[in-house]
Amino acid sequence: MLLGSILDLWVFPSQDPLDRADFNAVEYINTLFPTEQSLANIDEVVNKIRLKIRRLDDNIRTVVRGQTNVGQDGRQALEEAQKAIQQLFGKIKDIKDKAEKSEQMVKEITRDIKQLDHAKRHLTTSITTLNHLHMLAGGVDSLEAMTRRRQYGEVANLLQGVVNVLEHFNKYMGIPQIRQLSERVKAAQNELGQQILADFEEAFPSQGTKRPGGPSNVLRDACLVASVLDPRIKQEIIKKFIKQHLSEYLVLFQENQDVAWLDKIDRRYAWIKRQLMDYEEKYGRMFPQEWCMTERIAVQFCHVTRTELAKIMRTRAKEIEVKLLLFAIQRTTNFEGLMAKRFSGCTLADGTVKKAELPPPSTNPFLEDETGAETDETVIEKGDIDRPKKPKAPDNPFHGIISKCFEPHLYVYIESQDKNLGELIDRFVADFKAQGPPKPNVDEGGAVLPSCADLFVYYKKCMVQCSQLSTGEPMIALTTIFQKYLREYAWKILSGNLPKTTSSSGGLTITSLLKEKEGSEVAKFTVEELCLICSILSTAEYCLATTQQLEEKLKEKVDASLMERINLTGEMDTFSIVISNSIQLLVQDLDAACDPALTAMSKMQWQNVEHVGDQSPYVTSVILHIKQNVPIIRDNLASTRKYFTQFCIKFANSFIPKFINHLFKCKPISMVGAEQLLLDTHSLKMVLLDLPSIGSQVVRKAPASYTKIVVKGMTRAEMILKVVMAPHEPPVVFVDNYIKLLADCSTDTFQKILDMKGLKRSEQSSMLELFRQRLPTPPSGGENTSSMSLTAPTPEQESSRIRKLEKLIKKRL
Repeated sequence: MLLGSILDLWVFPSQDPLDRADFNAVEYINTLFPTEQSLANIDEVVNKIRLKIRRLDDNIRTVVRGQTNVGQDGRQALEEAQKAIQQLFGKIKDIKDKAEKSEQMVKEITRDIKQLDHAKRHLTTSITTLNHLHMLAGGVDSLEAMTRRRQYGEVANLLQGVVNVLEHFNKYMGIPQIRQLSERVKAAQNELGQQILADFEEAFPSQGTKRPGGPSNVLRDACLVASVLDPRIKQEIIKKFIKQHLSEYLVLFQENQDVAWLDKIDRRYAWIKRQLMDYEEKYGRMFPQEWCMTERIAVQFCHVTRTELAKIMRTRAKEIEVKLLLFAIQRTTNFEGLMAKRFSGCTLADGTVKKAELPPPSTNPFLEDETGAETDETVIEKGDIDRPKKPKAPDNPFHGIISKCFEPHLYVYIESQDKNLGELIDRFVADFKAQGPPKPNVDEGGAVLPSCADLFVYYKKCMVQCSQLSTGEPMIALTTIFQKYLREYAWKILSGNLPKTTSSSGGLTITSLLKEKEGSEVAKFTVEELCLICSILSTAEYCLATTQQLEEKLKEKVDASLMERINLTGEMDTFSIVISNSIQLLVQDLDAACDPALTAMSKMQWQNVEHVGDQSPYVTSVILHIKQNVPIIRDNLASTRKYFTQFCIKFANSFIPKFINHLFKCKPISMVGAEQLLLDTHSLKMVLLDLPSIGSQVVRKAPASYTKIVVKGMTRAEMILKVVMAPHEPPVVFVDNYIKLLADCSTDTFQKILDMKGLKRSEQSSMLELFRQRLPTPPSGGENTSSMSLTAPTPEQESSRIRKLEKLIKKRL
């Protein structure tokens, strides 16, 4: 009940003031007796409280007694559980004792059965061993008798059985009789070996030149016996037979014979084909099929041919020409391909065959054409139409078994390719001069020079051909030749045909400066020249990508140990330089075209401008040049959008600082003049933001990197004009406004702003002093460092010192 009362208090909130957590006795008493008259009921109140106390005491007493009875019931239940556990333990112990007695009883029952099983096993083993011993003894006697009578047919089966039975007695060799039988078997094997070798020597004498009419049944059975004997007997038979079979070849194709030279190499392969056919007719059934005698003869012929060819080529190295060498290599690789179709290569000592790897898919036509070329050559040379897509060398275990002898002489082939590539480059140069630059190819996004594709097609043919000849040092030598003519192509065909500017620095000459002073425009690239630059840029980009693919393919073709020596990074850098120079030419041309307009802007009398009108003529001139050049460049670089983006970024980085420098030359400027300049600056800003898609029917959003450069640079120009427009009185407000708008701590820039406002020198001095006082303290490096960092020209702003010199001359003129 007490617990219930407590739960009632927690679950159902009580309204009794005595149950409150912040109970205050004084306040409670004041509540019961608010006035003196209410004290008359004090006895009644005390009685009620005492009654409530007694009820609470009764409830507590009842709950405590109930808990006492619960404890007694729990102790009784625990005692009963302990008694049940003791009874269960006793039952388990009884079961365990009975199980042990049952196990002992089973052991006594099965003891006799186990003894009988052991006895049976030993008896069976003894009977089997005695039977084997009887077979061994009888077999040895029969083997010795058959050996003396040369009954090789019966000996072959019997000998294998005797050897198998003898293996069962390996653990009984300590018994004298068993050891004696084993020695008799070994003696019989030795006698058989010597006897068979003598029979083969008699049938195929090593000194004889004539061969018997055909094989005998005795020799065929002797080969079956040799398969069971020591492997050395089999190897000796094979060696002597092949040597005797190829003896005629060594005589016919001696070094001093006319048919031994490379121009008649076909006769060697025709001879071995005839010999193999002759062998199949006469001796095909004499040797067991698992000996692979036909393949062994062909392989030995290859080894002998390689040695003989290497010897004769060393002697007559000066007579080797490219056509003769390639003829001999082609005929040899064709023969190796026929060997691969006819034989498995199981007799080769290093007969591990490399698995062919399919080339990775690529959109590069150089790689696609190469795969097709390899397939066609493989089908034509090997006639294997079942595997047209697999590279030749990895599928052929006989690849190089003869053709390796040509590898030391491949320098002739390399020198020939060097000469051919030199002539190819000269032809490219002559064709370019004769045909002139390519026509504008706006619809197809810029033309790639056709000579580029011709060069890489020739590279592909050379690489495939050389990889079929060798994957070692000749491939490295060929790679060096590739590198040489990639560089020559980059400088002679690409860089050598870039249009030349009027000066080496891309600036203006004295004549152009004089013309500019008279109001004439500087010389610009024609549309054909712009298209040529874009074409060279696209070609260089194609060469860059294809050279990277060429490097990867060369690494696949060459041996793994030589892979690190193939590196075309320098050549790829060369094409990157051509791309950079092409972009720089385009930027300089458009930049130079805008120079007269900016010069005109700086020469205007801005203090005399009386009203703000439309954009100034110089802005119209700049926009006109942009609309003339940019669409041509964009259309001709449609296939290389990233380089068009680079062009836009470089032009913005060059034009905007130049525009700000010309702004500083506009002095003095009236308030109206500054407003007009601000309007012109905003117009130029909008044009520059729209520059990547200007004149295009398809409007694309400009790249974020380009937009950021334009917004940052042109916003600075607008801030400069806003500072110029601000009143210079009071000076403190003007200086603070300048620091806030431009965030430029350079005194030179501040001096230029004061000159633009047309202030007197006395006013400028006080302004400069106040500016130095109001400047925030630099973290390190002082004012000079800040000034240097903010005003130092970037490479895009000033291309060279000659440009500065030209500007100085221009001022004096």
